Amino acid sequence: MINRFGSLFAGHIDLDDMGFDATPANDRFYSNERLASVFDKTDAIATTMDKKGYDTFWMAEHHFQREGYECIGNLLMESVHLCHITDNIKIGCGFNIAPMWHPLRLAEDFATADILTKGRTIFGVGRGYHTREVEVFGAPMLDADANRDLFEEQVDIMMKAFNSESFSHQGKNYTIPPRVPYRGYELEEITLVPRPVNYPVECWQPVVSASDRGLRFMAKHGIKGIIGGGAAPGGAQQSVVEAWQKIEAEHGRETELGGNLIISFSVYLAESTDQGIREARSFFEENMKMFAPLGFVRGLTDDQIEALGDPDRAYTANLPTLEQGVEGGSWLIGTPEQVTEQLMSIQKQYPGLEEINVGMPVGTPQSVIIEQLEQFAEDVMPAFKN
Repeated sequence: MINRFGSLFAGHIDLDDMGFDATPANDRFYSNERLASVFDKTDAIATTMDKKGYDTFWMAEHHFQREGYECIGNLLMESVHLCHITDNIKIGCGFNIAPMWHPLRLAEDFATADILTKGRTIFGVGRGYHTREVEVFGAPMLDADANRDLFEEQVDIMMKAFNSESFSHQGKNYTIPPRVPYRGYELEEITLVPRPVNYPVECWQPVVSASDRGLRFMAKHGIKGIIGGGAAPGGAQQSVVEAWQKIEAEHGRETELGGNLIISFSVYLAESTDQGIREARSFFEENMKMFAPLGFVRGLTDDQIEALGDPDRAYTANLPTLEQGVEGGSWLIGTPEQVTEQLMSIQKQYPGLEEINVGMPVGTPQSVIIEQLEQFAEDVMPAFKN
């Protein structure tokens, strides 16, 4: 049953204009001062959620985005800071992009955050989806197979580092430690210092392609999955949730449907569904301008993706609509009573689901995010949290 609530903030600044007829994504170029405003915005969202009884505030790691969409480069540093200005909420890394790190440095930095925040930082890993980010850091993104191979080896290393007093690793990409002389002996094993103090390390990963290989790799390491929202397009697909339940059972974890998953939804509360759609449409459209060219909107043609960069063409390109998002279930829009009823239906569909993420997409102003989070906490959450 749903009894925990979180929200994912990808790290966007407040934009001057939004929607298909606004500034094209590739034409946005903000000053450092504007880009750095994301940190005050993050503070405001996290402290609001903490006061209103949310359980987890998730953030996403991204780099080089002068467009202002995703501007938080180091989740672990930000997690330590946020735990200093909040009291109870956990801070989720959704997600550290492993190919942009050395795996031991990422493991070491998480362990430090785990200690400094007294267990309030939740670990998360992802493979990445921005070529500009991953390839600039010297890791493969265009070669999807090489990206997955590297990612899986990195996670294997981090799990060894977390769970072993000392370890070694020999793989395609890493030899840890190198066989070098050190203070009178030859190095054969190495120890992560510090190691996390909270075991087992809770780890989450986005479920995007939902390939059999990907799901089995997650289950092998006890990694839990986040579906939808900023992690993947659309809402949860029944077939994916069922496949996950089966693979979890094969690894000795018997759960009801939806267990060990978080499902994310875009939520907008209003006096009616029609009013909510009118008010949220520009946020929906701006989010599509950002993510569709990266492959996060299924079924678009090359012409439609090109039209997203041209305000004169976008509205005649037969692009997906917010109404379709509501119909498909990835957006929950309406009165608090309507959204509560929808979540009750989702709870019935997935009885093992304990936590959901609710929030607004890239482009939503801070004032709207705060208002929506406060109203959801006051008018919807009490139906699920005692």
